[in-house]
This record gives sequence, C-alpha cells and structure tokens, in this order.
Amino acid sequence: FKGGDTCEYLLSSGRFLGEKVWQPHSCMMHKYKNSEAKNCLIDKHVVFIGDSRIRQLFYSFIKLINPQVKEEGIKHGNIPFEDKSASIKVDFLWYPEVNGSMRQRIKSWTEGSVAKPHIIVVGAATWSIKIHNGSNEALAQYKINITSIAPLLEKLAISSDVYWVLQDPVYEDMLSENRKMITNEKIDAYNEAAVRILNSSSRNSKAKVKVFSVSKLIAQETIMKSVDGLHLPESSRDTNAMILMNVYCNKIMKPIDGSCCQPQPPLTLIQKIAFCFFTLSIIGYLIISLIHRNNYRKNKPCTDLESGEEKKPVISTPNVSTLEILLHCFCKLGLIMTYFYLCDRANLFMKENKFYTHSSFFIPIIYILVLGVFYTENTKETKVLNREQTDEWKGWMQLVILIYHISGASTFLPVYMHIRVLVAAYLFQTGYGHFSYFWIKGDFGVYRVCQVLFRLNFLVVVLCIVMDRPYQFYYFVPLVTVWFMIIYATLAVWPQIVQKKANGNCLWHFGLLLKLICLLTCIYFLSYSQGAFEKIFSFWPLSKCFELNGNVYEWWFRWKLDRYVVFHGMLFAFIYLALQKHQMISEGKGDPLFSNRVSNVLLFISIVSFLTYSIWASSCKNKTECNELHPSVSVVQILAFILIRNIPGYVRSVYSSFFAWFGKISLELFICQYHIWLAADTKGILVLIPGYPMFNVLVSTFIFVCVAHEISQITNDLAQIVVPKDNSTLLKRLLCIAGFFSGLHFFSAMQDQSRH
Repeated sequence: FKGGDTCEYLLSSGRFLGEKVWQPHSCMMHKYKNSEAKNCLIDKHVVFIGDSRIRQLFYSFIKLINPQVKEEGIKHGNIPFEDKSASIKVDFLWYPEVNGSMRQRIKSWTEGSVAKPHIIVVGAATWSIKIHNGSNEALAQYKINITSIAPLLEKLAISSDVYWVLQDPVYEDMLSENRKMITNEKIDAYNEAAVRILNSSSRNSKAKVKVFSVSKLIAQETIMKSVDGLHLPESSRDTNAMILMNVYCNKIMKPIDGSCCQPQPPLTLIQKIAFCFFTLSIIGYLIISLIHRNNYRKNKPCTDLESGEEKKPVISTPNVSTLEILLHCFCKLGLIMTYFYLCDRANLFMKENKFYTHSSFFIPIIYILVLGVFYTENTKETKVLNREQTDEWKGWMQLVILIYHISGASTFLPVYMHIRVLVAAYLFQTGYGHFSYFWIKGDFGVYRVCQVLFRLNFLVVVLCIVMDRPYQFYYFVPLVTVWFMIIYATLAVWPQIVQKKANGNCLWHFGLLLKLICLLTCIYFLSYSQGAFEKIFSFWPLSKCFELNGNVYEWWFRWKLDRYVVFHGMLFAFIYLALQKHQMISEGKGDPLFSNRVSNVLLFISIVSFLTYSIWASSCKNKTECNELHPSVSVVQILAFILIRNIPGYVRSVYSSFFAWFGKISLELFICQYHIWLAADTKGILVLIPGYPMFNVLVSTFIFVCVAHEISQITNDLAQIVVPKDNSTLLKRLLCIAGFFSGLHFFSAMQDQSRH
C-alpha cells in the first residue's frame, strides 16, 4: 500500500517464516552463493567499524565470500581479510566506542585523495554503557560524539554505501555481572539518539546513511538462544549478513528471486511496440462499440402515438465482423497483459519468498480432492481415457502442481518425485492423444498442425513479448510443441500408416512398430549424446527458441527428464486401439474392462505397482540419482493409474466435473501462474493483500483462474481467425505470421545490440 523503496523495508522490517527463514516486508531476499558474492564484490573494499557485535557481523559477511574462514582473529584489535582471486578486501576495525578515535578514522577517508571504502558498516554503544555503568552523562556524550561523526558519514554516503547498525536488544537474565548495566531500556535510548541525529542535516537523498534496524527485529526473536545474552546466535548474524549482501548486490547482480532493492526494469523496444498495439486495439474496439451503439439507438423501436403500440422496424442483425472479433480479443488480452506486467515487472505489488511446511501442501490437496469427489457426474461415453476422463486427469494434476509450486514443496524430495510423475503423465497424454488422432483420422494436413501449434504457443509468444522472457523460459510449452512435431513427423513420413490402411493388411502394423522402434532408437541416442543434441538445437533459428542464458543445456535437461514417456503414450494408444478393434476389451457402461478374473488380477498388480513406485519415490535420498531413473520407471505409476481408473466399469462411468473444468484450461493455468499467482518468475508469491496470507491466496487465486479461463476463450476465438480451414487463406496467414516473427527477430536483434 505504501509503495516506496524496498531497500528501506529490507533494512527495517520483516518476519520469520518458521524458525530460520527471514521474510522482509514486501520483497524477496536472494540467498547468495559464494561465487555470486565474489562476482558482486569484485575489486571492492568493505569496512566494518565497531565492537564485538560488529565483529560477529564481519565474520558472517566474509563467510559468504569464503566459508572456510575461521573466527581466529584478535578479539580487541583490527582484523583484515582479502580474497586475492576477486581482489576483495574486507576489514574489521576495532572501535568499540563512538568517540574521537572513531571520528578521526572516518574523517581520514573524507580528506584528499585517500581511497574510500565502497561499503562502510558502523555501529557501537554497549561498551559506552558498560564502561560508564549506564550513566546519563555517557548517553549525553554519545549524542555529542555521534553528532560530530554524522556529517562525515553523510559526506562518505555520497560515493559509498554507509550503514549504521542499531544496537540489538539483550537477554538480561543471561548477562554476566559485569554486563548487568546493559539493559534494553538503555539500548533503546542510544538507538533513539542515533536515529534522530543521523541524516538530520542531510538534504541530499543520495547522501543518506542507511540505518540498519532490521537486526533489532531479528534479535528480539532469537536473543534467547544467545550464549551470553549479548551476542546473537550464529543463524541470526548470518541472516543479517545476507540482508547486507542483498542491499548492496541485488541492484548489481539482479537475481530473479531477489526483488528487494531492485529498480523496475526499463521497457524494451518490443514491449513499447506491444503496448502501442494493445492501446490501439482497445481504442479501435471502443470506436466500433460506439458506432454499433449509435446504430442501435437509431433503429430503436418507436411508439405509434395513435394506437399506442410499439412499432418494430424490420432490421437484420448484422454478423459480427472478423475485425471486431479481433479487436475484442486484443482489447481483452491487452487489459490482461497490463495486469501481468503490473504484477511481475512493475514494483506495484509485493512479493514474498516461499516457505514449505507439510501442512501448506497436504491440507489444500485434501481439500481439493474432497471437492473433486463431491462434483461427480456420469460420463457421456465409457471408453478408456474418454474426453471427460482425460480432462479430469489434467485438471486434478494441474491443481496439485499449482499447490506444489505455491507451497515451495520442491524442497521435499518425495513430493518432488511424485510431481515429476504428474508432468510425465501430461506428456504421456500428449503421446496418446495425438497418436490416436493421426492413427484414426489419418489427417496430416497443414490445418491440423497449425491449429495445435497456435493453441499451444499463442499465450507463451505474447508473454515472451510483454514480459521480456525467452521462449525456453516457459519450458513446458516448448516441450509439448517439440513432442507434437516428433509424433507428427514419425507418423506423416513415408510410408504413412493409419488404421484404415492397417486394417486391410496386418503387415502394416509391423511397419508402424518399426517406425516406433526407430523413434525409440533416436531418443536413446540423443539422451546419451548431449553434444549431438546441442548441435541440433544450436542452429539458427532453433537456437533463438531453445537457448536459455546463452546455451541449450537447460532445454536438454528438461527434454531428457521425460524422454521416454511420450513414446510410452504412443505405444499404449497403439496397443489399446488394436485391442479395441479386435473386441478384446469390454467398454460397456458398468462392465469391467476384461473378464472378472483377468480384471481382478490386473487391478491387484496395478495397485501393488502404484504403491511400490510411491514407496520408492518416498525413499529417495538423492535428487540426481532419482532423476536418472525417473524416465524409465515413471510409466509404471502412470499405467497403474490408468488401469485402476478404467478396469472397474463403475469407476470408468463417472468423472469429476470440478476437475474436468480445470482440465480444459490446464495449459493456461500452468503458464499464467508464472506471473500472476506466483511472482518473480515463479520464485516467490504474489502479495495483493499484505498481512492476510489466506485471504491474499483466495483473492489472487480467484483472479488467476478467471484470467486463465478468459485467455483460453481468447485463444480459441483467435485460432478460428488466424488458422482458417481454407488452404489459400491459411497460406496467406502463415506468410503474415512469418513476417511477424521476422519483425520480432529484427527488433530483438536491435534490443540485444543496444544492451551490449
């Protein structure tokens, strides 16, 4: 609500999520690795000035650069640290009191051509309280001394980052006898004096000393764990050091999950063009709407004064023009994309880090499962994996994946492994659905291909433009797009083998199996030949689509993770359709899929297989090793689920309309969550209503689902216009689309050149 600088929030406010995770107010804090800290602080000089508490902060800070550092320096003396590989110097200067000595040291940096430190962290007070036994005269002298130092710090703040660390509270019951005079009341008085005096004379906003007051809040929660009642426990001072690193480094490193202290990114050329396009679409639609409204008023029925009856002029309702549909769609899309931009690119709404607890994941799962069972209806058809059933399957999987993402459950390995199966199941459906269509219909026309590609990619292309993200960033859409093209190429290439042709001669079935074996061989080769895979996708223009951070490794990793499951889906479709054709399965309403004996045996095996996989996934200890096995074994649980869901006739004859509704917009839900439900490109959570987490989730979820549903309708409407059935018209549209992407590439090249 307040807006303002997120740096101020980072330095002054926040709360603990659990026991150790600190959540700044309104923004996200990045956890810096050693390599990142070095890159940020390369050729920098950092100075910590103060007492033993500042020395603690100094050690926590340098451990972010080099974790091997041990706290072996002189307790009451200066301690130097240098990382020669990155030319980083970090010094601790022992000045336990704010006095003339400290003033002289600070003054030396303001005079002449002396090299000034890039970061200065200052703080002291407890020694003054201790030495002078907490006297009021000492407090008065502290005020005088800090008043003399303040102008020097403000002068340094013009060119350096200067932080004044307020004094943390103490745990009075644990203090030793010679520290009993250090009370929280005295500390508050010293802190109040420092805050009032610092920056009181500064009129230049750039010359402000940043007050590091957040450590007080952290200490209030953790000082009880202190060893001596004065010094903070290690976890708390590590948090303070990480906050300090975020304050300085976020604007330099620009981490995705570190929104604190990051300025709003400037609009790119492509974003400006998109903004103009959507604005013109909105204006155009409003003009057409006004014209129609005026025409309606002119043709409005009038009353016959003599008879008192209403005369209705005979007018024909005009068909809505293609232009009007286009403008209407782009008008709605423009408003939706504005909301996307405001949520995840402008610094308008707050963002928070995720924090996983078992309850935050499993309670919503139980809740939606109960809802799904409550909305149970009879299916229109009782075939295996009928349309209602596949929509239901997509729906509940998508809802579970959404809960997985917002709860941060990826940190819990058993949940991660089960979610990997859900992603694999979606790809399994891709293989099953597209193979079934091509096999039964034999339709390999351009219209079908363009329709599928448009529906899959439309939203992602728009988001790449509006949110300034590469295509590969939305990894799942490139994945299903490439697999669709692989399925199409496998079946469309000569000889085209379809069900109608195969029914005439059984040998064609062996021909199709040979095609599938060739496909499996290619998949196996590419999965174990990273070099060959990267060469294929490093050619222009494929490289523009599949590179992320300058290489295609991420794309290879994503593809490899579920490399066999689409093939499994195709093979399952082939076997199922063959069994169906030869009437070896019974799909009547209420009938088991096979004979009672066979059905019971298969059902028992399926349940055991399903539970066995879950036990294995739950016992995983190493993510890398489990990911290696996942492509080969994920099909076990998928097939087990299909058989459990379809063998009993009464189970196959019902479906959840609740889940099926979400299944129809599952792709839009998966993509939209990146920016308007989660935040910082899925790394955090969007906060529309601060201070009320549950209410915030309800409101943001409602908007998110409505937007996804609306985008689904917009995509369907535009697909009918952009991809017409008439081949000559379709060719013209494809040329226009090619021109659009050529222009996009041209402007993208201009952007890259201006950035470099």
